[in-house]
Amino acid sequence: MAILLTDYPDILEELGPDASAVLEANWHEAARIFTQRGLEAYLEGARSLKSLGRGTELVLSFIEAGPHVAREIGEQAVFEMLSTAIRMFSKTSSEVLVLFFSTAPVVAQRLGEIDLFRGYLLLLDQLLAQAPRGVRPMLGKIEVLLEQMTLGGLRRWANWGISAYRNDFAAQAEFFGLETPQALAVLQQEHRGILFVDVQRRLNMYLRALWGRDFFLRPTSGDYESRTGYQPYIEDYFIFVPDAYDDAVIANDDKVPALEVYRAAVAHAAAHVVESQFDTRLELATPLKKLWIGVLEDARVETLEGRRFPGLLPLWRRLGQTEAVRQKKTDARLGELAERAAYALIEPDYQDEHPLVARARGLFPRLLDEQEDRYGVLLSAAEELADLSKELGLEFSAQKDQPSSPYRDDNRYLWTPPASAVDILNGGQPQVRKYVSLMEMINTLDVEFAGDDAQEIWILATELYDDDGKTFNEKEGKEPVAQPVSYSEWDYQTQLERPMWTTVYEKRPKMGDPAEIEALLEQHKPLVQKIGKMIEAIQPQGVVRTRKVEDGDDIDINAAILAMTDIRMGQQPDPRIGIRTRLHIRDLSVTLLIDLSESTNDKLRSRSEGDVTVLQLAREAAVLLAGALDRIGDPFMLCGFDSNGRHDVEFYTFKSFAAPYDEKVKGRLAGMTGKLSTRMGAALRHTGHLMEQYPSQKKLLILLTDGEPADNDVRDPQYLRFDTKRAVEELARKGIRTFCLSLDPYADEYVSRIFGQRNYLVLDHVDSLPLKLPQLYVSMTKS
Repeated sequence: MAILLTDYPDILEELGPDASAVLEANWHEAARIFTQRGLEAYLEGARSLKSLGRGTELVLSFIEAGPHVAREIGEQAVFEMLSTAIRMFSKTSSEVLVLFFSTAPVVAQRLGEIDLFRGYLLLLDQLLAQAPRGVRPMLGKIEVLLEQMTLGGLRRWANWGISAYRNDFAAQAEFFGLETPQALAVLQQEHRGILFVDVQRRLNMYLRALWGRDFFLRPTSGDYESRTGYQPYIEDYFIFVPDAYDDAVIANDDKVPALEVYRAAVAHAAAHVVESQFDTRLELATPLKKLWIGVLEDARVETLEGRRFPGLLPLWRRLGQTEAVRQKKTDARLGELAERAAYALIEPDYQDEHPLVARARGLFPRLLDEQEDRYGVLLSAAEELADLSKELGLEFSAQKDQPSSPYRDDNRYLWTPPASAVDILNGGQPQVRKYVSLMEMINTLDVEFAGDDAQEIWILATELYDDDGKTFNEKEGKEPVAQPVSYSEWDYQTQLERPMWTTVYEKRPKMGDPAEIEALLEQHKPLVQKIGKMIEAIQPQGVVRTRKVEDGDDIDINAAILAMTDIRMGQQPDPRIGIRTRLHIRDLSVTLLIDLSESTNDKLRSRSEGDVTVLQLAREAAVLLAGALDRIGDPFMLCGFDSNGRHDVEFYTFKSFAAPYDEKVKGRLAGMTGKLSTRMGAALRHTGHLMEQYPSQKKLLILLTDGEPADNDVRDPQYLRFDTKRAVEELARKGIRTFCLSLDPYADEYVSRIFGQRNYLVLDHVDSLPLKLPQLYVSMTKS
């Protein structure tokens, strides 16, 4: 369904006529590129900029730049850009912010990747702090700068200017405006041969012409906060190559043009994508074995693809003539010997009598035998070469002894488990899931065997059976993967939301042994009986009759007779002779949200039966509460969360509202683990989103945590506290009451400010948690 601008009258009124006119002109493009959630955040971002009071031009520049940046590198970049602008607004003028927004589309196009765009935003932060007079002139020349330099080159150029003119404001403006010979000289020094953005289309067409399929290329800055240097790599189905290459100098000062280096690099990586795959046996190999696994697998894929495309092998052989291959030192390091072996495997005429090179050549033919267990043979050969390396007394360093070929990748693709393809292969665009009938599926089927990267997935509402009586889901189906969900986050310093700032991933809980839960219930049998008595004391739902009322629905015969008797005896009768009938229903849904951070693995020493962890107590409490709720009949959901930075908040649903409380749920609870950090606000927002979808008059969210909100990418302890407080207020506006049961003995310092005076309980004796949680729930929901 199309999203109309008229659906947001409040925002249009607040933005004013000028901004509304520009927004209307850009609406079609924005609605086409942004998701619905992203579109709403885009509008909220414009409203936030309007509230800063820095003029209409600032809002207009953001409205115009947003869709263009999103089209180039994804909608998340728009909200990163907005957050940076909000941080900048107290440090610079509105004219600089307008220039920042208006140049952002050019920067996004030249960098071509969101991680590089983030690096550019960090560079602006650094420049504002150390050379603020240089920001405006640099933004004015940013297109010229990025046409000649990579992001790393731009960083070094800017650092040179900062170092040289830290206290000379006039010279700062001249340098960053390219008005001095020094600025031009440093620019020329940082100028690179060919930038990836200038050849990306040609490389894509080159690979498509060879293999007849699309590959996904992305740039990576090898000299800007990169863990890989200028070595390509394959990750999450993307081929990452350096954002620039110079001409490669090989034997006899022979130069290979930079474009040829790019072709060799992307063709080698594409050969891996076509011929190689992840294998768990390789994942567990030692670093020394991985070195030889990489050498052998590189040679295998190059040999196989060189047979299909004979023009590739000469290019790879030409670039493989590194200094180690030419010199053949007798005292060579292990990494140099690996380079020589790698070249010898693809060049039969290369002469090298070193035992490692000769042994690699002897083992290699078996790797090309299609009848063999490919990765079993590969691992065996690598083990043999690793043992020979040790016998020869060669020392190995994982940092120094790596092949230095300019075109080969780092082979992490072989031993890193692949991520889910959903939302990765389709460029981050949301994947549409559509339920259709059987006839729609049969008559309109487009790509029968489409992969996980399909833009639209059709789901058959009923099972489809094959001729053998088994469903296709049982035979070939995959479990559905939940879409990542983005949420805003509150910045208490600017008093504004950071739109689409956190990403929540719903992960499938690991299964444990349900027998552990049954043993737990047997161990706590007295507690279970005590909780059962508490449950029986709760007023049951159903028809409730209240006697002795004046305006009842019916007449109480006994009370009426007594009233008539009083009248005949001349006494004042009791007028309350009615019976009122009402339907009492516990229309309540409850969610238990458990903090699964690393600290829950800490052991306690307060129990007589030995050491137990906070996580074990939380599991016990969840099991007892679930049993109580199942007995009462209240719909409930059991969830957990942890986080690894704002881009990875993991959310686990052990039991949804619709699911029965059965062995499967108990197995998930048994498999519950604690890890990572506690980004509480994002987890609360996602829980509230799930609770909104269940119809009930009252909604209660109980948060069980052992500490304060924290995450590994946040240093200010107040930041996540204020964001969690904001999330609690948002849930309250939606009719969801949030109660925090904290196991942190120091929680009194912050928990009341986050959840309110009556909406928290700090448990002094943690080992009483299994009983206290059901008691707490019963006391909160008696009425």
